[in-house]
Order: sequence, then C-alpha cells, then structure tokens
Amino acid sequence: MPGTVIKEIAFSCGRRFAVVVYDLLYEQTDCIVNAANSRLSHGGGAAAAICDAAGPSFEEECQAIVREQGPIPVGEAVVTSAGKLRFKGVIHAIGPQMGDGDEENKIVKALQSAFGKADGRGWTSLSFPAISSGIYRVPVGVCARAYTRAVKEFFEKHPECSLKTIRLCVFKGRVLDAVKKELGV
Repeated sequence: MPGTVIKEIAFSCGRRFAVVVYDLLYEQTDCIVNAANSRLSHGGGAAAAICDAAGPSFEEECQAIVREQGPIPVGEAVVTSAGKLRFKGVIHAIGPQMGDGDEENKIVKALQSAFGKADGRGWTSLSFPAISSGIYRVPVGVCARAYTRAVKEFFEKHPECSLKTIRLCVFKGRVLDAVKKELGV
C-alpha cells in the first residue's frame, strides 16, 4: 500500500497495524474512519476533507442519521456510504474533547467501535486518522497511547475478525512524533 510506513506491527493472529504518513483520502483500504463529532457535521480537519471529497449526498446521509437517531454519543461509531469516494464506506468515530474526562479510554472505545463496524461488514482493511488531537485538543501523548492500545486490544479480543490490516494515517507533525515515541521508533 502507498504512503511512507513508519512502523508496522504484526500480531500473532496474522493481523497487521501500520503507522503511515499519507493522505487518508488516497488510502487503498476497504474503508476509512472519520474523526467525527456527535452531530456528524464536518466543519474542519479530516472531517471536512472527507465531506468535500465525498459530495453532497454524503452530508445528506450524515444529517439523516442524526435526525433519526439524535446526536451520536462519544465513544460510538456509525457507518455511511462513501459518497463519491472509492471506499466501501466511511465509519464516523466520535472522539472526546479535552475536558470530557477519561479521554484516552473514550478514544479507545470510539476506535474499537469503528473497528467492530468494519468487522461486522466483513471488510478486511481500514485506515483511520488522528482522532481528538486537533480542535478537540486532547494531548497528543494521550491520543498516541489510545490509538495503539485500541488496535492491540481489538486484535487480542477478536483474533478471528475480518480485519486483516488497520492503518493509522497521519501527516508529519506532533501526532506522528507522539505515535513514534509511543512505539519506540
């Protein structure tokens, strides 16, 4: 797969976790995760980029989910189509904001919810961006621990899942530096 691989971890169950420097929209995985808010509104960052690329029907689908279900709770995830994007779907993971309390565990829960949604659809590969580290201001060290923990714990708990590859897709900067530190790179 494309991108600069910073670190790849192989799990005993034949699964892989890779940290890559790349643009999430160009990933070649079955699905991507959106760093979403509870109203599935896409004001900035990865969420805005995904929404812009996916087109108007994507945003309409997100709004319909919120109208039907209400705001999505922190730590949960929902799936939509990918609109004009080539992915099989987009999974919207609702991460916490700094000050919500228990931020690390809430990020882990949101990501594992997203991984479970992909597994439930039989998808074999997933890419996710940095969640809660931007406008939600959760410290990057907390985020880095949560990202790596979420993948490790998910694969340990679900060794027979359909997901074979999970990729953390980030750009160079503070988040990447924190993830590298967390992984000892």
